[in-house]
Amino acid sequence: MSIEFIGFVGNFRASETVVRSGPVVDLNYIETLAKAQEYGGFDRVLLAFHSTSPESILVGQHVASVTRDLKLMIAHRPGFTTPTIAARQLATLDHITEGRVAVHIITGGDDAELAQDGDHLTKDERYARASEYLDIVRREWTSPEPFDHDGTYYKLRRAFSEVKPFSGSIPVYFGGASEAAIKVAGRHADIYALWGETHDQVRELIARVRNAAAAHGRKPRFSLSLRPILADTEEQAWAKADAILEAAKARIEKTGFVRKPAGPENEGSRRLLEAAAKGTRLDKRLWTGLAALTGARGNSTSLVGTPDQVADAILDYYDLGVTSILIRGFDPVTDAVQYGQELIPRVRALVAAREAQRAVA
Repeated sequence: MSIEFIGFVGNFRASETVVRSGPVVDLNYIETLAKAQEYGGFDRVLLAFHSTSPESILVGQHVASVTRDLKLMIAHRPGFTTPTIAARQLATLDHITEGRVAVHIITGGDDAELAQDGDHLTKDERYARASEYLDIVRREWTSPEPFDHDGTYYKLRRAFSEVKPFSGSIPVYFGGASEAAIKVAGRHADIYALWGETHDQVRELIARVRNAAAAHGRKPRFSLSLRPILADTEEQAWAKADAILEAAKARIEKTGFVRKPAGPENEGSRRLLEAAAKGTRLDKRLWTGLAALTGARGNSTSLVGTPDQVADAILDYYDLGVTSILIRGFDPVTDAVQYGQELIPRVRALVAAREAQRAVA
């Protein structure tokens, strides 16, 4: 099986180590980062969602307009747009882009942020709503005739979409490590998304999702998110990681950016902090320093080393069942270019060699 690389397109230049600059929708930055990743061999890019951010579907449409082949991974939070409208929005964009759309369902793990959009459901209620939401979205994409729906959160009469996905379906990415999340992932995820955990954690979580999916006769693929840190030597790479940590500390002191919370509400962050409590360097070269500093708010663990070493470490995750890798750096454009030049080709070569070995085994 081949491996997919997913990048990231933010709305403006910023990271844990880079103070935000530019307008809230910086078109020059968006275009530069998107084109750098397309040229560098990324398969698709994530357009993130937050309760205060520019709208991800609209930004994704612009990214598609300035690229030729780069696919999109639209982060979308269920429950704020009706599922029938969301299904038509995504299917319409899929036609405009000739089949380049995927959706990443973000149920939400921060009650305060969700309240900014008026959502006050409990976590379990949110996941139950997300499951019903996706039932309707998929039916809108596939039903040849109008349908009714009587559920807990939605009641529809003669719902129907004239526009269907360009090639018949739109991939659904789904994340979340709680029991409620795993239940929904088993039913709906085409690709289940993990953060950059240890080998043991990834192995355990993949097994749980596969078991949940088996009950529905489904076999999802798996994606892993990481922040690679590359240098010419291993010593230089670890020095670079130390410098990134110091820069992040300085930014927190200056601006309060991603200040470590008292305790994360979502299970994914708790799992990363559990790993970080075991040490800053785990497995071959998994670095947890930034996760510990920021309270593991999002994609915050790294693989550190030379391009060959990091590629080899990514192959370990591939051998565990991960076939999609989401990577983004701390200096977004510069790191994206480096990944395209030095990391992605190496990983693809290792995966091709691994598959050749399996073919003759």
